[in-house]
Amino acid sequence: MTPDAGQVSAVFLKPGEMVLSFQPAAITTLLGSCVAVTMYNKRLGLGAICHALLPNCRREEPCCHAETGKYVQCAIETMLQEFNGRGILNGEIEAKLFGGSDMFDTVDGRRLSVGRQNMEMALKMLEEACVRIVTQDLGGPRGRKIIFHTHTGDVFLKRMRKTES
Repeated sequence: MTPDAGQVSAVFLKPGEMVLSFQPAAITTLLGSCVAVTMYNKRLGLGAICHALLPNCRREEPCCHAETGKYVQCAIETMLQEFNGRGILNGEIEAKLFGGSDMFDTVDGRRLSVGRQNMEMALKMLEEACVRIVTQDLGGPRGRKIIFHTHTGDVFLKRMRKTES
């Protein structure tokens, strides 16, 4: 049963944040070089999203809870642990990826942009975990606005014009 629109809470996801929810929510975020990864399991109706700024934290020990969402690697690991801890196998998770834009030129033109590094880390992590990516909208020169519905796994996407903020 789909909840009425009045029962869906609206949340704005800021950079570095993550949300995991069994409750119906419409989560909006704006992306440039950051990457948003959504995960959804239909069987349990569990949805999760992160808005990660950098590919990894470069620490030996796991990220502390407060900064887990800042890093693609840590955020995906945490989301997978949360799903697995509820008896959801990686093969039962549908992932969607957005962002990773090349918003700024690299200094020497040879290094990968932050957006590309974020994008490559997300793809690598999900592939290694055998999580199925059902859709992706990555890279390019423009930012994105997405709205993720935690109770259905649906994501609505708007690509921003260069002049929009």
